[in-house]
Amino acid sequence: MESKKIPAENSSVAEGLDYVQAALQGFRLKPEAVNQAMLAAEESMVKLISHAPKQAKLSITVSKRLGDISIRLTASGEQFDLAEGADFGIPLEMEEVDYEAEMAIRSMVLKSFGDKLKYKNKNNHNTILITVQRSAHRQLYLTLGALVLAILLGTIWKLALPAGAAIGLNTYLLVPFKTMFLNALKMVVGPVVFFSIISCTAQFGNLAEFGKIGAKVMGLYVTTTLIAIGVGLGIFGLVHPGSASLVSSVTSAAAGTVQAAGETSISILDTVVGIVPSNIVKPFLETDMLQIIFIALLCGIAVGMIGDYSRPLREFFESCNTLFLKITTLIVGFIPAAVFCSMTSLVMTTGTDTLVSLLGLVGTVLLGLTCMIGVYCLLIFAVGRLNPLVFLKKYAPTMLTTFSLSSSNAAMPFNMQACRNVLGISPKVCSFSIPLGATVNMDGSCIYLAIVGLFLARVYGISLSGAEMLTLVFSILVLSVGAPGIPGSALVCLSVLLVQIGVPVEAVSLVMGIDPIFSMFRAMSNSTGDVAVALVVAKTEGLVDLDKYTQ
Repeated sequence: MESKKIPAENSSVAEGLDYVQAALQGFRLKPEAVNQAMLAAEESMVKLISHAPKQAKLSITVSKRLGDISIRLTASGEQFDLAEGADFGIPLEMEEVDYEAEMAIRSMVLKSFGDKLKYKNKNNHNTILITVQRSAHRQLYLTLGALVLAILLGTIWKLALPAGAAIGLNTYLLVPFKTMFLNALKMVVGPVVFFSIISCTAQFGNLAEFGKIGAKVMGLYVTTTLIAIGVGLGIFGLVHPGSASLVSSVTSAAAGTVQAAGETSISILDTVVGIVPSNIVKPFLETDMLQIIFIALLCGIAVGMIGDYSRPLREFFESCNTLFLKITTLIVGFIPAAVFCSMTSLVMTTGTDTLVSLLGLVGTVLLGLTCMIGVYCLLIFAVGRLNPLVFLKKYAPTMLTTFSLSSSNAAMPFNMQACRNVLGISPKVCSFSIPLGATVNMDGSCIYLAIVGLFLARVYGISLSGAEMLTLVFSILVLSVGAPGIPGSALVCLSVLLVQIGVPVEAVSLVMGIDPIFSMFRAMSNSTGDVAVALVVAKTEGLVDLDKYTQ
């Protein structure tokens, strides 16, 4: 952080600008960014000086915090309207029309910077803050900080607070905030997916082009799902976690999950039939993503077929899409706080003994998920002909967001924004592939089900034959597509899987305590697979902005 004080006089503006320019050049900014900042700084200095009393000082501070570069200008003086004209020291003999034109131009310059320019007056001191560059990783830094702070405070509170105080803190503060945040996301997921897919589908003048992209997306989703199952089986065969001694830890705590599993169907026919809703409102009330996608596809196709009325309808749907994406952006600002509450709650409520006893299983699942990310990188390199390291670097902040949300559906708006704004993927691809992937492409869940299913079978001393292994693979494949949209759905799917391979369903209680940890990593892997497939398909169709991807 650098700071300088100059006399609040018009003759000192040049000195102040020289200082600002020298400071900004030290940050290695692009020339156009420096030029814009200098223009804003000049207008702001003159504005502050015109309202400052005699002998006042103008303070200039150029700083970089969390990747954001800003210029702070402060001088004493009465409050004013930043966008209004003022006395900029223009000679009195200047014609009035020229003076008014000068005022209008200067006001337009300040207005053009929008939210990059902020003004406040406090205790008769005027301050103008100019944001020169916003860091693409600012949210990442804040979220990581919240994550670390949550682990530290969660551990301290768990050890230091009385049991009643810890339960009260978790029940009346941490859980309610986390729940409200997730509810806010769930509120916008349906509209975001609906309007995004309609806007995407309506862009296709030729339905054959849309069908080609859809076939590629679905084909890659099936491929990565089968690979994920194979990775899960292979990693388990390599590590062999699990011991019969853990049987004693099985409890009756899974009664509710067992009951839900008994009511869950893994029929492919039921899943396909269930795609078509009997009520156009019910899918939105229940956030049934497959049914919402079906309705949106029908509407999008119809919009392109109704001739003269299509243009106003397209503009309406695009406006709605922009509206809900903006709402999502507003919700994003609360991610660090939601991460803090979620992780603190997890640390305070998860038993240490359970974590230690199942550490081998956690490591095995994480190894499988890491290998799957390697598969995505290989696909990006071999099929998409793109540098996968660029993908990992640019998508990392969104990966962390998904990890903290612990939900592929909740992370959908963030993945779509990352595809468009960070990776340069055309909405023609990501507006369709991301919502579909969040519903049917569950690679992380497949790895989890394969490893944990075999782990529990080993705990009970059950050895699977070739036919039973095929049953396991088929069950995981169907469950990954038709997983029920209810809380704890992964545990329900695991219970259904255990029934198929002959393992007592009560065994699910062994992993219930650490499932929130698995859930975070599953969601991150699932979402990474969705975005990787969208990138590969978009690249093969020439629908990736390579300049945006590489910059």
